[in-house]
Amino acid sequence: MYYGELKKCDIANGEGVRVSLFVSGCRNRCRDCFQPETWDFCFGQPFTQETAREIYVELEKPYISGLTLLGGDPLEPENQRALLPLLHRVRKSYPQKSIWCFTGYTLKDPQTFTKIHPNCEVTEDFLSCIDILIDGPFIPEEKDISLQFRGSRNQRIIDMDRSRQAGKIVLWDKLRK
Repeated sequence: MYYGELKKCDIANGEGVRVSLFVSGCRNRCRDCFQPETWDFCFGQPFTQETAREIYVELEKPYISGLTLLGGDPLEPENQRALLPLLHRVRKSYPQKSIWCFTGYTLKDPQTFTKIHPNCEVTEDFLSCIDILIDGPFIPEEKDISLQFRGSRNQRIIDMDRSRQAGKIVLWDKLRK
């Protein structure tokens, strides 16, 4: 897996101060995407154990609220497979830190969370590690710069923990209306 950028002090891509990993690779190719260079699965630099260590060092800091995955698209099967060990380690080592994930794909089945496209053998496990999922493609006609943590009105901020408990999609309760 490749990544385009690692932001160690990000306040734009989730609640609080976050470590944000911009992965490479996206088949959605949304019109007017703000980072079309990340569509290429080989853009940027290889994600290595050293990259993971950098993330863990940053997550140790008490003012860091958590990890955000975006890109590109973390939900591309290649990225899910590569990111899953990182997510497991973050979950185990930093249980108080939240994990946010942005995807251009849309969560379809709130009962099992396995019908997201593209689904692969690790999707259910991957999604079980995510606290907040921002889903849906960027649609220029739905663009609204006043939205919280997203670019177009069709995109949702889903509270994955509450959704799993309720058996249906539950939006984040801190969402500004």
